Amino acid sequence: MSSATHPSALRAWWAQRPPAAGAAVMATGIVSVALHLTGREVLSRTALVLACAAWLILAANFVYLLLADHAQWVKRAGTPGALTAVAATTVLGTRFSLLGWTLLAAVLLALAALLWPWLLLLVVRHWGRRMPGAVFLSCVATEGLAVLAATLAAATSTPWLAHAALVPFWLGIVLYLIALFRFDLRQVARGSGDHWVAGGALAISALAGAKLLAAAGTGMYLWNADDQAVLHDVTVFLLTLDLAWYAVLLAAEIAWPRLRYDVRRWSTVFPLGMTAAATLSVAAVIDVPWLDGPGRALLWIAVAGWLAVATGRGRPGQGGAAVRGSGPRCDRQVHSTAMKTFTRVSPPTSANSGFSTFSSSRFT
Repeated sequence: MSSATHPSALRAWWAQRPPAAGAAVMATGIVSVALHLTGREVLSRTALVLACAAWLILAANFVYLLLADHAQWVKRAGTPGALTAVAATTVLGTRFSLLGWTLLAAVLLALAALLWPWLLLLVVRHWGRRMPGAVFLSCVATEGLAVLAATLAAATSTPWLAHAALVPFWLGIVLYLIALFRFDLRQVARGSGDHWVAGGALAISALAGAKLLAAAGTGMYLWNADDQAVLHDVTVFLLTLDLAWYAVLLAAEIAWPRLRYDVRRWSTVFPLGMTAAATLSVAAVIDVPWLDGPGRALLWIAVAGWLAVATGRGRPGQGGAAVRGSGPRCDRQVHSTAMKTFTRVSPPTSANSGFSTFSSSRFT
């Protein structure tokens, strides 16, 4: 290999890291949280180590592009998958907070809060119609801030942090409603994995509500009884909607099987784990013991999903494999290079290919 081609090959290899890193942090991180909630501490910490490794890869690539190829960084920052940087950071911070590492969790919260408005603005400006499940990442990233802030508020007895968490909590719900009208419902039958984020966004919203209720239960006076009742009812409603989405998406997977591996399946594992974590958290905070059983069952489904995707990723010739047929049809705004991800092709050789695991397409 000549010196002229070696840097290009190295950059092409490096450009393939963010898809696995962004999705794996979110999926692995929330599975770690759910395992902690059920007392499986050894497995939880093992998953945490894996999530940290994936996050470091994501962060290194983020900084590398920002410093070495700013134009490419800006281009990528406009895709829906860019928000995985925020969501992954908040999930990881939440797990560290549960470990008692509040300072590190606070640093990750500050970092996520710094990135969130700029990335959200860039992504929303490129929204179109009939978008894939990645459109719901606007809600996921926003609610991730609420989850981490509320978790830290409870751990440090900081009322203002709990009050601040209310802002992304309610804003995330608004963003979900906007995203829902832009979501292509045909993705339920045709999606390659990221369509599950439609339910995962509701799951993380319910988890945020549970964390806010838990913060209020630590002895701090945060809001009056009426406000507490509203938050309680909204949280239960969000979890109910999430479980309904779960049932619909699962039925769609059975009706329209998509068995071939696709890297976007990491964005299926994340909602599976998030639904388990939300169910367990809501069961504990509103004192509904019978929900604990379903929550534990959902956790092991998520663990099985994680193992399936992780082992599938390592099989020769499986990376980025297509789903049956030609895959989902996106509107004209979908970048032509993204459509290659719906057919079995060789690994991308340009920095534009497969930027985000959650994003099934790029938008111009």
